[in-house]
Amino acid sequence: MGALLRKQVMTIEKAAQPLQCQGEFRYEEPLARYTSWRVGGPAERMFLPADKDDLVLFLKTLPSEDSLFWLGLGSNVLVRDGGIRGAVICTRGRLKVMRLQSEHSVFIEAGVPCAHVARFCSEQGLAGAEFLAGIPGTFGGALAMNAGAFGGEAWGLVKTVQTVNKQGLFQEREVKEFEIGYRHVIGRVDEWFLSATLVLSPEKNGRSLNRIRELLAKRAQTQPIQLPSCGSVFRNPSGDYAARLIEASGLKGHIIGGASVSEKHANFIVNNGGATSAEIEKLIHYIIKEVEKKQGIILKTEVCVVGDEARKG
Repeated sequence: MGALLRKQVMTIEKAAQPLQCQGEFRYEEPLARYTSWRVGGPAERMFLPADKDDLVLFLKTLPSEDSLFWLGLGSNVLVRDGGIRGAVICTRGRLKVMRLQSEHSVFIEAGVPCAHVARFCSEQGLAGAEFLAGIPGTFGGALAMNAGAFGGEAWGLVKTVQTVNKQGLFQEREVKEFEIGYRHVIGRVDEWFLSATLVLSPEKNGRSLNRIRELLAKRAQTQPIQLPSCGSVFRNPSGDYAARLIEASGLKGHIIGGASVSEKHANFIVNNGGATSAEIEKLIHYIIKEVEKKQGIILKTEVCVVGDEARKG
């Protein structure tokens, strides 16, 4: 009876969606398909916009009381096993416009993978974005947390950003309007990044593509890229490295269920096959507790933990 009622509710919800939207609606969509850890419960309602205008149309029709979560490549997020209620906007394969704005600047939409940004800038004869090749997410996600790799940070390239709010209204904002730090960005509540204009330097020696190849080779040597992970789980404490602290605490290889601390890089938790979000989250908390006990330092997470605990019944 409960399953029948839920099916009826979903049918009503589908019928109520704005017919003008060109994007795709999905219901009870398993989010394990969309996260780099390959775990997570369902999205109650997911929208995949056709383009920026389609996204704005969806936002303008979204009831004000509905919760909203944005998902790109899912590389810095742990979705709990109960999934996410409300609406999820997925930009994977969407909002992917890149273009040269001027001699030294490029326009990048939020759904473009960071690795593609690095290569595009290099192909335009611009240097400074090579480090983005080491960030396994979209540029929108990189803006949201000031993601970094190999000594570079996303906001170090930004001139302006374009945001959209829950009512579908655009804003052009300058860097000075945000509080930006290490893996930390604070801006207006209920505004999300749609695009950015980046300023780079002209390439003088033609080495940027080689630099990207070198960084990717280094990443392959030092990170467990062959197994599902979220990238770095913890922020580096001032003057130290999370990986060193975790390894010094004897936690390399520690296993909880299908999740383990990587033997290759201690700041990575990998899904060895069949891990649940609950097991990964339990391992995160165990690492924090053990590092504090043995090293006297409280690690803070980079990864964003969202959603509900596993649904029962």
